[in-house]
Amino acid sequence: MIDNQIDSQDRRLIGAGTLFFIMMALSAIAVSWYFFPHPFIGLAIALIPLALLFTVRMLFWFMLLFVVFSFFRIHEVFPFLIPLKLPLLFSLGALSSICWHLFISRSLNVYWHPSMTWLLLFWIVVVSSIVFASNRGVAITSFQSIYWKIMVMTLAIIWIVTDKKYLAKTCWVIIISGALVSMVALYNTTMGIGLVEGSRVTIGRAIGSVLGDPNDLALVLLFPMGFSVSVILSSHISIQWRTLATITTLCLTLAIIATQSRGGLLGMLTVYAYFCSQVIRSKLVLVTLGVLGAALLYAAAGISGRASGGAAEAGIDASAMGRLYAWEAAAKMALDNPLFGVGLDNFYFNYFYYSAHWDGLNHAVHSTWFGVLAETGFLGLFLFIGLIISLLKAAHSTIVKLNTTPGCNPEDTHSNQHGYLLTCAKAVFAGLLGTIVSGTFLTQGFVWPIYILAALTVSVSKIAQN
Repeated sequence: MIDNQIDSQDRRLIGAGTLFFIMMALSAIAVSWYFFPHPFIGLAIALIPLALLFTVRMLFWFMLLFVVFSFFRIHEVFPFLIPLKLPLLFSLGALSSICWHLFISRSLNVYWHPSMTWLLLFWIVVVSSIVFASNRGVAITSFQSIYWKIMVMTLAIIWIVTDKKYLAKTCWVIIISGALVSMVALYNTTMGIGLVEGSRVTIGRAIGSVLGDPNDLALVLLFPMGFSVSVILSSHISIQWRTLATITTLCLTLAIIATQSRGGLLGMLTVYAYFCSQVIRSKLVLVTLGVLGAALLYAAAGISGRASGGAAEAGIDASAMGRLYAWEAAAKMALDNPLFGVGLDNFYFNYFYYSAHWDGLNHAVHSTWFGVLAETGFLGLFLFIGLIISLLKAAHSTIVKLNTTPGCNPEDTHSNQHGYLLTCAKAVFAGLLGTIVSGTFLTQGFVWPIYILAALTVSVSKIAQN
């Protein structure tokens, strides 16, 4: 009865909204025709109500495509898409649809999860760090251009992806996006396009893309790997889709190797190690394979031949020393500003004042943990670590719950009723582990991956509870 009443209320709201937009469109057509008597103007205005209705109905896709384009930088991977301004269009559509479903129709299922408390507290510290930032202009610009979108879309994923079918679509969009980026990376490697230090692959370096840094590219490539490997090991998924996941995993592996990123290689090894531990019960065999795999990846990546951090550099290489200097500077920033740090995105601009070794250039921190420490202080780091632990507990408990639920475990004799639920739960857990390990060398505290994983962890947990 309650559901019927809600549906009836939604229909009345949609009907009233549609009527209102039709009346506004007719009025706009009349005014436009009076000043500019051209039929195309009237046609364009007449289509506005249909466009608005389409936007309202396509909330999930607008949200997902905006996240994908913002994180995977698809429009920069394929530059011919740049003039279309797709991220802007998807963001406008997503925000408009979210506002409609949240405030007008009230059909968005808003709920709370314990991990979200840690997330909210961390966000409060991040916003506070902007107020007390040493360079407030840089912090505000970073927040306005990127971080507020991350905050809004994290909540959007949590409250929109509440169904198994949405989870499956999200899984495949992430895998396909990873496949596209990895294939372009491999093409650039083969053709020698945008290589850094003569051997490290990048994408869009000539147009100033975020993917023009090998470490950032490795981070983007690492994210979909947990999903593709999890699909390969899911017996309930058809062989055609598992074949596609296998090809994607191979492309991702080769592309990460081509970046020669230590953080990317460590994260990839962690993802593989987790899934191998689900199949191989012998710890001795697992450790042996891990050591051999690490050695093979190191050799295949050619890290010893890198211009920076290669075997040609005696002792601790320049790349490693640069990180040590940066981490030392981050610690000094936190000691000087223990509560809120130097401010969001302020590490780079404060490096000169806190570094014990100045070589004429500011440097990035190249560490998630030290980056959070420097820019949000000890309080921010404590909350960030609390968030990670909370997410790991939630993801692990979800997997345990699903493994003991009939119809979820692929080894169960019952027919698998829950599709991608267990697959995504394992993928998210592996992604979190990979993020923790790769965070030693990759700066991920204020970019998309950890927040997407956090949102999907909460979503999978909520769906599993239902």
